[in-house]
Amino acid sequence: MVEAIPALTARQVAVSYIGTVVAMAQAEIHKAGRERSVLVARAAQPLLWLLVFGSAVSRVRELGTEEVPYKAFLVPGVLAQSVLFVAIFSGMAIIWERDLGITQRVLVAPAFRSAVILGKAASAAMRAVIQVAVVLAVVAVLRIPLEWSVLGVVGSLIAVLLGATMLSALSMVIASMVRSREQFMGLGQLVTLPLLFASNALYSVEIMPGWLQVVARFNPLTYLVEMLRQLLVGVGPDRLLLDAAVLIGGIVVTVAIASRTFPRRVL
Repeated sequence: MVEAIPALTARQVAVSYIGTVVAMAQAEIHKAGRERSVLVARAAQPLLWLLVFGSAVSRVRELGTEEVPYKAFLVPGVLAQSVLFVAIFSGMAIIWERDLGITQRVLVAPAFRSAVILGKAASAAMRAVIQVAVVLAVVAVLRIPLEWSVLGVVGSLIAVLLGATMLSALSMVIASMVRSREQFMGLGQLVTLPLLFASNALYSVEIMPGWLQVVARFNPLTYLVEMLRQLLVGVGPDRLLLDAAVLIGGIVVTVAIASRTFPRRVL
């Protein structure tokens, strides 16, 4: 007579789930640790936006930034842009791993699919946090007038962690829709630019046309920028809990979709 296998308790399931997330995140972070020069190079792009674009556009009067200098207004948008570019192209690594057969071995292991997705997304989020911390350090050296506080900086890094996790999971959904790196790059760029320009990253929502304001309200990047702007600059709607709830809800939705679409596409 075959002995029945006892069912796992809720605690054992939770420990197994968290263990998978941590293991996947550690593996990805270890790989990123060998590419420190890439992290530094990526930090240069948002600084160029801030110094070059911010200096030129600060002369434009109708940007909805009367309360603060435009460079200060732009810092949260540049940080969100940095998060967007790091996270949305993190799915490229999955295509490499799929071509090498690594992903297939991971997916046949006895692990929760959502934990695998969440672990990979968390690792991309940590890279985004490091890059944002570097940019904030340079912003402090440049004496751009932000409302510096421990709570504001820590809260901003938490907001970056949430936003990058959601966008990285979205990147994995995109990776599940394509078969080649070229297709992924094309689709990633197609998603990235509308997310950036149909948000409040570069200008206030209030000065947008009515139809674009509606689009911006459905754009998750808008809520990330709102959090960063409230924490670092002190302007914009004071609804941090709502913004955080939107980002957390986005994580749940994107991880759930990626968990269902990605394995079927790879195996």
